[in-house]
Amino acid sequence: MKHPSSNLVLAHWTDRLRNRPAPERGDIDPAAIRRALGDTFMLAADFLDHLRFRLAGTRVCALFCREIKGEAFAALWNEDSREQIGALTKAMTEESVGAVAGLTGVTADGSEAELEMLLLPLAHAGQARIRALGVLAPVVPPYWLGEKPVIELKLRTLRHLGSENDRGKSSFHRARGRLPHGFVVYPGGRAAPNEERTG
Repeated sequence: MKHPSSNLVLAHWTDRLRNRPAPERGDIDPAAIRRALGDTFMLAADFLDHLRFRLAGTRVCALFCREIKGEAFAALWNEDSREQIGALTKAMTEESVGAVAGLTGVTADGSEAELEMLLLPLAHAGQARIRALGVLAPVVPPYWLGEKPVIELKLRTLRHLGSENDRGKSSFHRARGRLPHGFVVYPGGRAAPNEERTG
């Protein structure tokens, strides 16, 4: 991972696992990740079980030049990325699969920014609707941040985050043969030399 906010949030989430597939919302201490809060978000399921932004930090909202609370997570992605994001969020909520992804954020005039996204599952029970904790941050903040909104996100790379026992078992990874050229999954964050691709 390239961004310090991703590293901080992942370390805190991992510390709160305590031999469970995922920590609960109440286990996450905002004070422990205060330096990353501007780059963080939480996703919650609506009544149709679609994921929407429950909370979004100030720097996340600055990317889109608006408050994104309540917006559908899937709506931010371009058409080519939406199917893979749907598979990822399903695996995350059903199988406690986390991921770190490399994205491109695109503005209306074609300006681009390299972004990093961390997406981590949160355990839920009963009527609790919070499903995920995430980070979305530019690797290098563009000069136009806060002035030109990102209108779509493009998924470029993806790395699964999970235990050794979980790797390769999720439905998301079983489907990886259908991923488009240029989209690479590295189980456990490593790839053998013959698995590397460019695109």
